[in-house]
Amino acid sequence: MIALARAGTATALGTALGLALAGCAMGPDFTTPSAPDTSGYTTGPLTSPRAADGPAIAPQRFLAGADIPTRWWAAFQSPPLDALIRQSITHSPSLQAADAAIRIARFNALAQRGAFLPQLQAGVMPSDQQISSNAQSDPAAAPQQRYSLHTAALTISFVPDIWGQNARAVESLDAATEQARFELEAADLALTANVVTAAIEEASLRAQIEATERIIRIERDVLNILKSQFKAGQAAEIDVLTQETALAQAEQTMPPLRKQLALQRDLLTALAGQFPADAIAPPFTLARLRLPQNLPVSLPATLVAQRPDVRAAEANLHSASALIGVAIAARLPNLTLSANPGVAAFSAAALFAPGTLFYTVAASASQPLFDGFTLYHRQKAAEASFDQAAALYRQAVITAMQNVADALTSLQQDSYAVQAAIRADNAARASLDIIRKQLAAGQISQVTVLNAHQAALNTAIARVQAEATRLSDTAALFMALGGNWPRQCTTPDWRQCVLAESAAATPSDPTR
Repeated sequence: MIALARAGTATALGTALGLALAGCAMGPDFTTPSAPDTSGYTTGPLTSPRAADGPAIAPQRFLAGADIPTRWWAAFQSPPLDALIRQSITHSPSLQAADAAIRIARFNALAQRGAFLPQLQAGVMPSDQQISSNAQSDPAAAPQQRYSLHTAALTISFVPDIWGQNARAVESLDAATEQARFELEAADLALTANVVTAAIEEASLRAQIEATERIIRIERDVLNILKSQFKAGQAAEIDVLTQETALAQAEQTMPPLRKQLALQRDLLTALAGQFPADAIAPPFTLARLRLPQNLPVSLPATLVAQRPDVRAAEANLHSASALIGVAIAARLPNLTLSANPGVAAFSAAALFAPGTLFYTVAASASQPLFDGFTLYHRQKAAEASFDQAAALYRQAVITAMQNVADALTSLQQDSYAVQAAIRADNAARASLDIIRKQLAAGQISQVTVLNAHQAALNTAIARVQAEATRLSDTAALFMALGGNWPRQCTTPDWRQCVLAESAAATPSDPTR
């Protein structure tokens, strides 16, 4: 990458020379699309999530116009999560592939800049020749002549960029390099968001397993009570068998949960760029993940300026715009300057003796007259590609706005869902405690017990899932807003820069 930077510096003079020789650049000059003409994401005013009267839950507040912190995942206050994200950034093959794509695009752009400079080729051609006597007009000449000829020459050619065809080609490739860089940012954002979401899902599964194990223990206690009552003649055998069935059904839910947990752990390991057998961060639990309370919400104009997929679509639009100029310039007259200086002698030792120099200097101009409308249709194809890129850019902006609106709406409803789940879980637990006491006293039927157990299990699982959904939707909001790639991390050592930013303290983080 250092060599790449030096190569760029070395070609700067050539680029300037080419641009100086270029008379003009055909095609449209690219302008950045204007920001969306809207000040919000939803039809109504942005209101912070606020739960109705009921169980107390952690509040969340939207901060309109606030900037997204670089370490947005630090708002979950989980050191293991921070460590896992750093490991993922370091070892992720997807980020390594995106980094290689940037280098490919940049080298292609540097290669195109070479067309601004004259092209030189050196050639040496030693030969041994013999002239047939039949080719000679003088009968008295020797029957055959044999001699050696050594030629060394330079081939120099230069095509002035009169219509800016090469300038537009370089512009297109530079835009493609920018697109690759934004795709790297998008890959980094997707990776960090996937790690956070996967960690939350693992914590949710562990909580669901814990709740199920608690219900199973209660089911076993009830079964022991019924067996004791059956021996004492206070319960029927059918009650014991029914409870055994209920216990088996509860135990049957455990293997799928453990399977999902194992698969989730494999996913986290893969996101970290490791093999399934490798050790990664310690297990994640909901108790070790804090719900961010202050949520920055960027303005729409800021969103399109920082969300990487929108910026990548803009760079693609820029590239397509420049290619129109390339197609137009291909239809205009072209000039080529060439020279062939060299030396020729009958022996290699005499190549640089006086009288061996020869040269040819030439200029040629060409103008396409008729090509079956090939160049015309290529120009039309380039214009259609620009229209396509413009539509894709608008779609990227609409999708970005939709993602933010979806995340905001979800978070506004999550607080109600969590509160309702807590209320239901508390009621089911209290009901189950009362029913267990009544069962021990022989005052309640087995059907009521089974219904209470099922309700307790369902509400416990629903509470865990609601709390995990609220965490996941918070991460989805940060992702929808485009994260906050450090603007200074544009050097070839972007990975070290991002890791340094990730490890640095952020006192101005509005989520703290």
